[in-house]
Amino acid sequence: MTLLPLHIIAGSIAIVAGFISVFVVKGLKLHRKGGIVFVYSMVVLSLTGAVIATMKHQPANIIGGCLAFYMVTTALLTVRPRDGRAQWIDAGGFVVAATVGAAAIKIGLDALDSGTGKTNGVPAGMMFFFGAVALLAALGDVRMILIGGLQGAQRIARHLWRMCFSLFIASGSFFLGQAKVIPKPIRILPLLAIPALPLVLMLYWLARVLWTKWYRRRADSWKPAL
Repeated sequence: MTLLPLHIIAGSIAIVAGFISVFVVKGLKLHRKGGIVFVYSMVVLSLTGAVIATMKHQPANIIGGCLAFYMVTTALLTVRPRDGRAQWIDAGGFVVAATVGAAAIKIGLDALDSGTGKTNGVPAGMMFFFGAVALLAALGDVRMILIGGLQGAQRIARHLWRMCFSLFIASGSFFLGQAKVIPKPIRILPLLAIPALPLVLMLYWLARVLWTKWYRRRADSWKPAL
C-alpha cells in the first residue's frame, strides 16, 4: 500500500485545521480542537513525507519532513505540563534539531557545488533557511534545559512560532511543491503566495504576545490550542 494517499489526505487536513486555529479567536473550543487536529495530521504528514522522500532518495524532503515533525511535536510539548522526563525530552529535541540543522546546511553546500544551485529541484537557499531555523530551535531547546521550562508569554511564543512554522512547511509543500498539479487557470500569484501567510501570521502573533499588553490582558482566559 502506497503512503502517498495518506500523505495527501493528512496534508490537506493539516492545512485546513492549521489556518482555522490561527484565525479563530484564541481560547475558543474551535481554536483548541483545530490545534489538536493540526498536530496529529502534521505528525502523519511529516512522517509519511520523510519515508516517501527516503524511498525516492530526496534528501531535501527528508529534512522538511523531519523538521516539521520536530517543530509540531515540540510545540505540543511546550504547552503540556512538565514532569520529570521533560529535560530528557528537551535534550532529545535538541539532538534532533541540531542534526537536522547541520544536515540541511550540508545539503545546501552540496547543492551549491552541484553547478545548478539546487538539490532535487530545491534551491540551496531554502536548505540554508531550514538549517538556520533548525539550529535556532536547537538553541531554544538548550534554553529550556538550562532554565527548566518557560512560563507566561515566553512559553506561548515558543508554542506559536513552532506551530506557525509547521504550517508554513505544510502549505509550502502543497502550494509550491505540488504546484504542477494545480490547474493552470488558478495557478496564480495569490494562491501560490499562501505559504508565506503562516510566516506573516507568526510575526504578528509573536509581536502581540511579546511586545504588547494583549497577552497580559488575556492571560487568565486564554489557553493554548493544546
